[in-house]
Amino acid sequence: MQIQNPIRPGFHPDPSICRVGEDYYLVNSSFEYFPGVPIHHSRDLIHWRQIGYCLTRPSQLPLDGVKDSDGIYAPTLRYHDGRFYMVTTNVRGGGNFYVSADDPAGEWSEPIWLKQSGIDPCLFFENGKTYLTGNGTFWNPVRGLYQSEIDIRTGEQLTETRFLWPGSGGAYVEGPRLFRRGEYYYLMAAEGGTHWCHMATLARSKTPFGPFEPCPHNPILTQRSLMNDIQGTGHADFIEDHHGNWWIVFLGIRAAEYCFHNLGRETFIAPVEWNDDGWPVVNAGERIPMVIESDRPMQPHPWPEEPVRDDFDAPKLRLCWNYLRNPDPADYALCERPGWLRLRCAAASLDDEASPAFLCRRQQHFEFAMTTCLDFQPGAQNEEAGLSVRLDHRHHGEVAVTRRNGQRVAVLRRRIGSMQVESAPVVLAEGPVSLCIAGNRLHYTFTANGVTLGQHELRYLSTEVAGGYTGAMLGLYATGRGTKSTTPAWFDWAEYQPTPSI
Repeated sequence: MQIQNPIRPGFHPDPSICRVGEDYYLVNSSFEYFPGVPIHHSRDLIHWRQIGYCLTRPSQLPLDGVKDSDGIYAPTLRYHDGRFYMVTTNVRGGGNFYVSADDPAGEWSEPIWLKQSGIDPCLFFENGKTYLTGNGTFWNPVRGLYQSEIDIRTGEQLTETRFLWPGSGGAYVEGPRLFRRGEYYYLMAAEGGTHWCHMATLARSKTPFGPFEPCPHNPILTQRSLMNDIQGTGHADFIEDHHGNWWIVFLGIRAAEYCFHNLGRETFIAPVEWNDDGWPVVNAGERIPMVIESDRPMQPHPWPEEPVRDDFDAPKLRLCWNYLRNPDPADYALCERPGWLRLRCAAASLDDEASPAFLCRRQQHFEFAMTTCLDFQPGAQNEEAGLSVRLDHRHHGEVAVTRRNGQRVAVLRRRIGSMQVESAPVVLAEGPVSLCIAGNRLHYTFTANGVTLGQHELRYLSTEVAGGYTGAMLGLYATGRGTKSTTPAWFDWAEYQPTPSI
């Protein structure tokens, strides 16, 4: 059995996993993007496919006014009594809540809001009781993990919120997971901050509310101060497979250039064994490799390959596509011109913390080419449409079709913090335009009709420069840059193609 890490490449942080029989389901954080909380399905822990989102309606996911890297934080996915539950935090839209569904690919319920504050909530079910675990807020007397009992039917808090464990001494104790194995209740935490010093730590008790004793070999998972392709490992979740073997899924980062990473935090996996003292040992105590070699029994179950090209000829968008915050449905159409996606030039632009007409997908490879065919006749200099790579509203780059001095042109615009620069315009011939962003570990290259407009250094679209918790998103956009317009931008197709390493 061979598993290629990461199992969910690109911006897929804060993984949580559950098993139902021989089926495995995984969710990730989504922050300011809509729909929220992507959910994936596997039958072998190797091959995964996205089957939907837990939050697909504005009533579940209000994102108006949400800042970059706010919105939906770390979800937990659990299965209980024939129903799936996903609990999470909307950090600017109401706090902790959960939704539920009989079918994880189907429609999920309206939110049930929770009284307990903090972030990163987790649910644990046992003997008719439901325990809600999370991290404390900044105004708690002790920073650490807290817990209460709730009524899963209504969300009503049944007990006072009680302090559980302060962690092992690392900063930012969060991401709790409570589970039982044998006579012990295990409580896992993420510590050290979700970056290079990240780690997973563990404690256990014989009751759900403690007292908890720390694992003698904490942290149970970290790659800090190690020379390794995978760094920043933590925020983990355990799973016992249908053969009785244990695994751990967790987030990590991969540097593209030196210490700069732009793909965001990704989802990785490693095997777990339990020692004679009842404590877990991850990957035999060795650093986590990119390829897991294991003799554990697991029948491979690959899914059909996702097409690299979307011809926009279906009545609904494919699951890979996302909007930035809650979209205005009037800005998007799939049926007005068969086989074409229409975007409208919204007033908001990629420079705004708003919801521009922007349809995007995750960058999942260091080396790739994203290409589209655009039919667009800008009516004024402020109107433009094109292809963008975005980390946040202050760090992005785009190849734009617009108007300069009465001519239709293509330009490259680069935004780095408060600085913005635009390339010399290239006059375009009549008809549709082919636009491309190609990436490698050093830079992005932008072209229009095969003409290179320039490059944008990758490091300026990295978390180390921009901050935040997301990864690079590649998308199609249209904007009036402050003025709302009915001018349509028609996209015939879009293609995301991994390319050989350079």
